[in-house]
Amino acid sequence: MTAAVRGHPRRAEGGVAFAFVIVLVALNLRAFLTSSSPLLEPIRQATGIGFHAVALLTVLPMFAMGAMSLCGAAVGQRIGARGGIALGLGAIGFACASRYVAGGAAALLWSAALAGAGVGLVQALMPGVVKQAYPARIGVMTGLYSAAIMGGGGLGAMASPWVAHALGGAQADWHAGLAMWAVLAAVALLSWLGLRREVPDGKTSAANTAPRQNLSWLRCFRSPRAWLLAVCFGLINGGYTSLVAWLPHFYAQQGWTAQEGGSVLALMTAAQVVAALAMPALARSFGRDLRPWLALTLVAQLAGFAALMFALPVSAAGVAIVLGFGLGGAFALCMVLALDHLPDPAQAGALAGFMQGFGFMIAALAPFVTGWVREQTGGFTHAWAYLAAVVVVLLPLMLRFDPRRYAVVTAGLFDSPRAVPSTAVPSVLDNARKV
Repeated sequence: MTAAVRGHPRRAEGGVAFAFVIVLVALNLRAFLTSSSPLLEPIRQATGIGFHAVALLTVLPMFAMGAMSLCGAAVGQRIGARGGIALGLGAIGFACASRYVAGGAAALLWSAALAGAGVGLVQALMPGVVKQAYPARIGVMTGLYSAAIMGGGGLGAMASPWVAHALGGAQADWHAGLAMWAVLAAVALLSWLGLRREVPDGKTSAANTAPRQNLSWLRCFRSPRAWLLAVCFGLINGGYTSLVAWLPHFYAQQGWTAQEGGSVLALMTAAQVVAALAMPALARSFGRDLRPWLALTLVAQLAGFAALMFALPVSAAGVAIVLGFGLGGAFALCMVLALDHLPDPAQAGALAGFMQGFGFMIAALAPFVTGWVREQTGGFTHAWAYLAAVVVVLLPLMLRFDPRRYAVVTAGLFDSPRAVPSTAVPSVLDNARKV
């Protein structure tokens, strides 16, 4: 299939095999994060990690994701998108493997930060790769990529406590439950590298360096639209990070087992997968305006947090599904939203990298806030109320994303009136054509 993209010649789109590898890579981006929450009690008993430090298992990787997302474009220009993503997968795999011999809280926190940095590098480069490889199907492919990210989170929440109890019995071998994700990272890394046997180094040549210098994320500092995207993305993901950190613990306080609490989190992420797949494709079938669909996902989040806050007579499964639909749909739509603002894949990727970078840093604060509220009040009721209030604030902000104004609000952002052909991504796109 060929597709014309404004400012670009017609080019072949990536194939099914390339899409499969993108999904395999994306599965690694949340599994390590959600795997620790269902195993919180055995981890605390073995390491003596305190309640405040528990939040760091979510906060540190989120901060690392944000910081590395900001550096990702520069890494991609130096070693190519293919090399940068491989480096990120290697960091995730090494961090997860190190947890098999982790003896205390420091080792766990260090591994969480390293894995988060690897995730940030992958997340900074992959949106541009997806936009470059599938220009005519950006909504569907971004939804697939986002759904795979969420699916990895569900796998982490479900499989880690199962493996821990299968190998350790009543004592729960949490080391194995956390370290198992090194295997998935290794498989993804080998698959990614195997896309092309004869691979150039991917570095930007001297002839191409000048036109790429305007892609620094620092240019986004002066853009109100870039900050609006980052704030909205961060606040939306703050709900997700808070639920990852505290939802199993919330049900554990009600007498649920680790496996049961992990199952609720896994169900939530399963709903995220469905929403991330469906919402971008559904929204695209009605045009470019994503605002009604974003509002729908926010209303779903508001309903879920209200059910938790008021202890409504709704099953935990129902609440998890509603929250998962809202969070997963909003995440995927935000990714499409950022990529829609600019026609050039590299420029759109840089904007998405800025959005993710500062957005994840904002999201990292949410578990601290909700954890502090929980400690001060002795329960999670006010924490859920805080998250519901954040959703209420987000609703009017989403009205500002009028697609008819994208060109105006991004004018001069990268000092380029027309799209500039990408140099950091073609080696990966060439892969897709050869698979």
